[in-house]
Amino acid sequence: MIAKSKVYQALAIAGAALFLTACDPAESSDQAATAPTEQDARAFVERAEQELAEMSVHAARTAWVGANFITEDTQALSAKSGEEYTTLAVSLANEAKRFNDLDLPYDLDRKLEKIKQQLTLAAPADAAKTKELATITTNLEADYGKGKYCKADGSCRTLGELSEVLRTSRDPDELLDAWVGWRTISKKMRAPYQRMVELANEGANELGYADTGAMWRSKYDMPADEFSGELDRLWGQVKPLYEALHCHVRANLNEEYGAEVAPASGPIPAHLLGNMWSQSWGNVYEMVAPENADPGYDLTKILKEKGYDAKKMVETAENFFVSLGFEPLPDTFWTRSLFTKPRDRDVVCHASAWNIDNVDDLRIKMCTEVNSEDFQTVHHELGHNFYQRAYNQQPHLYKESANDGFHEAIGDTIALSMTPRYLVDLGLIDEQPAADKDIGLLLKQALDKIAFLPFGLMVDQWRWQVFNGEISPEEYNAGWWKLREKYQGIKPPVARSEEDFDPGAKFHIPGNTPYSRYFLAHILQFQFHRDLCEIAGNKDPLNRCSIYGNKEAGERLNQMLEMGSSKPWQEALEAMTGSREMDATAILDYFAPLKTWLDEQNQNRQCGW
Repeated sequence: MIAKSKVYQALAIAGAALFLTACDPAESSDQAATAPTEQDARAFVERAEQELAEMSVHAARTAWVGANFITEDTQALSAKSGEEYTTLAVSLANEAKRFNDLDLPYDLDRKLEKIKQQLTLAAPADAAKTKELATITTNLEADYGKGKYCKADGSCRTLGELSEVLRTSRDPDELLDAWVGWRTISKKMRAPYQRMVELANEGANELGYADTGAMWRSKYDMPADEFSGELDRLWGQVKPLYEALHCHVRANLNEEYGAEVAPASGPIPAHLLGNMWSQSWGNVYEMVAPENADPGYDLTKILKEKGYDAKKMVETAENFFVSLGFEPLPDTFWTRSLFTKPRDRDVVCHASAWNIDNVDDLRIKMCTEVNSEDFQTVHHELGHNFYQRAYNQQPHLYKESANDGFHEAIGDTIALSMTPRYLVDLGLIDEQPAADKDIGLLLKQALDKIAFLPFGLMVDQWRWQVFNGEISPEEYNAGWWKLREKYQGIKPPVARSEEDFDPGAKFHIPGNTPYSRYFLAHILQFQFHRDLCEIAGNKDPLNRCSIYGNKEAGERLNQMLEMGSSKPWQEALEAMTGSREMDATAILDYFAPLKTWLDEQNQNRQCGW
């Protein structure tokens, strides 16, 4: 996870209300009477960049303190600075729309668009409607955050407790109860969500966009209407692998639970896949794993035996990037980061990477444990830090990844190089396991990364169709499940109706967090990995390649990273890969041994849904 500052959408809209009610009507009239010029636009952008840069540092510092010293006071300070930042962002976005009709130079026009695109939901100009939107979004997120499944006997369970049932239980009645129970918290979200869509679309129209979905898609350096088609193109490239995985998992679930619970054909009931949203299936690995899948080593055990602690894990991850030719992290990284959970206070333990001053005050915040999962996570988080530093010479509005999928993809690209070969180079194991041991490792990865792809795609497909009216309010739930079946081959385990609002049971819907970035990250990480391995002269199968120690690969990687978002993502991609097009076939190359194995397992099975 990358963290610049804690900017919440509810605060952004509340900030809009503060700005709009504080404006001087005479001043607004004066601005409207004079047609804006290119010189006006340039002066505005220079001022906006300076104000955003200064405010972002303050917001980041207070957010850091709020996350690392959780008290009522620090939370209040963090919320206040977040409100101030988002008030500024909304006011600047509203100012930027004055220049919509000007024919401006590329760089100036790009920066104006970025000022507008900082908003996730655009507030209408009507102050009363803006306040209403702020209230709705605040309440939606609060309803999710405090949601619990309570039974008639007064017992209640949280999302974490219900998710643990789905993760560990093999009792279909328990699974069904937990699955249905969590979705009771979202029923009341339907009406306010409908009103939120109406208000947000009005705000997007005022900024010059057809609807909120078009505003979101406009961030991807291509016509908004073409972007959803581009995602479907990428999905089409990997769909055969997903279908093979789906077929194998469904057959094993059928064997485990019987046809009455888990039919041998058609969509898979959503409560059986070990995850509340069926977005990753790693928790059912033991049911679907090949025989003798053990790779022959236990990395967690080895790390502990070798005397690794949290700091040594971070130092090892830093050394990965240094081996590629990157400069070591600054001394302040080691004195200001949080590596382990403190004993004397509460902190937000979710791993995140920070650049407090947008230059070189790089940090991570992580309650690191010595295990294989956190060893990988540390490498991922440092991928964010080295990306942040690479583009720190760009103007403020370009200090971000080429598109919002790139940042997560870079961290995961590095994690893909954490192969047994890398472990041999580190002296953690003596030799790579035989190739036949790769199937278990690949299947574990596929149950998370490949299983996620259609879910990562359909969440925003649903929202875009809601925003543009293709899915009417009367068919919110039916539209959700139609897309889930189309893309995932998943169905609800019991009948659902329009009294339900199952989309709201996923945080990113009431939280209004765009989701396509996660789909793109899952595609791009494999494309980046394949191209970097080719640059490094790799001769091994792609799933066995590590770019550790290859400075030519590091140089090409840096050429892309240092561009930030100063150019369209297509140019950033070309700087490293030589191609301007995203390509999901790298996933097929990476998982080729697994696809062969899955096809063997699926002989005489009826695949598809």
